[in-house]
Amino acid sequence: MKIISDIGIQIPQVYLPKAGIDPKKWAVIACDQFTSEPEYWHDVEKIVGDAHSTLNLTFPEVHLEKPGEEERIQNIQLAMRKYLEEGILQPRDGFVYVERTINGRTRKGVMLCLDLECYDYNKGSSSLIRATEGTIVDRLPPRIKIREGAALEFPHILVLIDDPNKTVIEPLTDAKANFEQLYDFDLMLESGHLAGYAVNAEHENQVVEALRGLANHETFAAKYDTSKDEPVLLFAMGDGNHSLATAKAIWEKNKAQVGMDHPSRYALVEIENVHDEALEFEPIHRVLFGLKKDVFAEMQAFFGEDFSHTPVSSGAEMIQRVDNADGEKQAIGVVGGGQQFGVIEIANPATNLAVGTIQSFLDNFLKDGGAEKLDYVHGEDVVERLSLQNGNVGFYLAGMHKNELFKTVIVDGALPRKTFSMGEAREKRFYMEARRITA
Repeated sequence: MKIISDIGIQIPQVYLPKAGIDPKKWAVIACDQFTSEPEYWHDVEKIVGDAHSTLNLTFPEVHLEKPGEEERIQNIQLAMRKYLEEGILQPRDGFVYVERTINGRTRKGVMLCLDLECYDYNKGSSSLIRATEGTIVDRLPPRIKIREGAALEFPHILVLIDDPNKTVIEPLTDAKANFEQLYDFDLMLESGHLAGYAVNAEHENQVVEALRGLANHETFAAKYDTSKDEPVLLFAMGDGNHSLATAKAIWEKNKAQVGMDHPSRYALVEIENVHDEALEFEPIHRVLFGLKKDVFAEMQAFFGEDFSHTPVSSGAEMIQRVDNADGEKQAIGVVGGGQQFGVIEIANPATNLAVGTIQSFLDNFLKDGGAEKLDYVHGEDVVERLSLQNGNVGFYLAGMHKNELFKTVIVDGALPRKTFSMGEAREKRFYMEARRITA
């Protein structure tokens, strides 16, 4: 495959299901979605039945740390080899232009490979490809176990570029009538529509040159008002931070044995423009399950006199107060925990974002055995429904503006983990394309 080393990409060979495979059963949503809603995955299983599907080739994280985990991983790896041997998956070379339509909006992207040699997820990284949030190294081992020994990767990774003049992806929209259409279908469970097109050689070169333009040192320094020796940030993680970190960890572990030309040096991702009008940053809320301690008393002890809690009459009032908070105090909504709705305020916060402030408490609370588990959820309706169940408590957070992302990462480094989400759960990437990661 063609490698463009100065901008850290490879033009991929992707695998797509052969003609006759039902795409609506083939494509399933990212494995890290609906982790506290097993009923969603039961519905997926009913829809798929015994059809060929990426459900058989990926590991929904709702099943992590559950009985049968090892057997599930073995079955996934066997299914990958079987699909390849039987020709269920067929290869093609080149970029894929992708359109995802949901709720009347169409988000646009390009499938390509990123060079993991140009990516560093560690704190303080200045690499060409960077994490936008803190990477939890403890979360990598189960993902490494799944990816090691796998013949294929199925990415749900969405990576952002900062292209206000729309030079990279948007020209493909105007040219798609000249491209071969690879797929075009409605996704399962009210998740919208997906279409993909094979980018021709002329426009492939235009994408590469436009990315080079974004990576120009002088252009970069002028855009972000930095010194000309400031390392360029071209690709910033949007979704799938831990998936890319898993690929990086495996590559670093194995590269001395497999050599620098091995396919595992690269990872297939979809890049999107942070300025795409259809792309919205949504907050990621927190839910504690199985409370074992009084969470309000523990917050009071943790934050001291900087903590205050005010009950409110409804979820709507809670959301309104949190979303419109503009004082020096940080506002966070609280649902459940033996009460209905409330707003907590933290004065003199230790971090710039409320999400980082509450996460510091939650990490400590879990470490001290205050609850059985913590999950990260999308949508105010979900945080309310789960948090009002007996023994749970949830924290509602306001979102950050997407135009702040690149400048913040360049100046301040990675954001607190799970700060934002690119859309809500049903808007996440569905598995469609695959790539071989074995020689």
